[in-house]
Amino acid sequence: MILEKNFLIQNQPITIDNGSFQWSAPSNIALVKYWGKKENQIPANPSISFTLNNCKTITKLAFVKRNNDSGFSFDLLFEGKPKEDFKPKIQKFFERIEVYCPFLKEFHFTIDTQNTFPHSSGIASSASGMAALAMNIMSLEKALNPSITEEYFYQKASFLARLGSGSACRSVKGSVVAWGNHVEIAGSSDLFGVEFPSTIHQDFKNYQDTILLVDKGEKQVSSTVGHDLMHNHPYANRRFEQAHENLSKIKTVLENGNLDEFIKIVESEALTLHAMMMTSMPYFILMKPNTLEIINKIWKFRNENNIPVCFTLDAGANVHVLYPENVKEKVLQFIKDELVGYCQNGQYICDEIGLGSQLIMDN
Repeated sequence: MILEKNFLIQNQPITIDNGSFQWSAPSNIALVKYWGKKENQIPANPSISFTLNNCKTITKLAFVKRNNDSGFSFDLLFEGKPKEDFKPKIQKFFERIEVYCPFLKEFHFTIDTQNTFPHSSGIASSASGMAALAMNIMSLEKALNPSITEEYFYQKASFLARLGSGSACRSVKGSVVAWGNHVEIAGSSDLFGVEFPSTIHQDFKNYQDTILLVDKGEKQVSSTVGHDLMHNHPYANRRFEQAHENLSKIKTVLENGNLDEFIKIVESEALTLHAMMMTSMPYFILMKPNTLEIINKIWKFRNENNIPVCFTLDAGANVHVLYPENVKEKVLQFIKDELVGYCQNGQYICDEIGLGSQLIMDN
């Protein structure tokens, strides 16, 4: 069993004066949701997600050795321009991970980040952003200590990403990633995400996710606040049990390709997530009227055409439309004919299952 102390390192001589790395890391969409967390970004229940391919953050980390280590030193650019309002989140992230990466204070960093999806699209970029930054930090650690193994590299990257944004740990490696201790997922951990340990059925290869941008505004309630409301939630314990049960079920489904069962689990999980929000105190609703219209249209289309298309939601109003690649043409036509009108400015993003973070540059 891997413990937090496994990721602690000793201060070591700084043998590099300057350099840069660049990584991309994708967003992900949870099939079994985590909602509620304990101290230090530990999930209250396990989750599992599809890693996306096109919606990603690309981050370049340039570093220069400095003569003093009084605090963290970094500049933050978003799409090439200074972004001061992002800096407190990065500062907090560095403070959280300093004990595991003591070399951070030895350098001045220039962090230049951009998203492949519109910044104000309503798609959460914290998962992809923190995962991309964690990958760069691990590249620096490996440059300082070339002996670290690939397994350690990716586990610690996921571990660090989690400390920035919980779901970011599922954006590091693998097309299907589980996070949180679960008796049926080999190697699963609350500390980092793990690649799905079994062979995924052919029907889930190249699975499609078309994201309907219903509301591109900032959420009324942050995910952090929402997670905290689970502490005294009247249905919390049963929900946590349900997540364990659904992860067991979806593990079997991902292995055997039962799309009907997949649809039931995924849609139930999405609605349960929002039910938790609506029954917390204070309560809140993040779905919009157009979210419900889209859900009803999907149900009608699926029943009338016997096409295995379903929806899931994150903690917002946007709808992820999930379907196998072999029905892509029909589903996209349905989206254009019947669903685009419910999207803000008619906008949607076509994505599919991906492979995780990718090294772009090592200089």
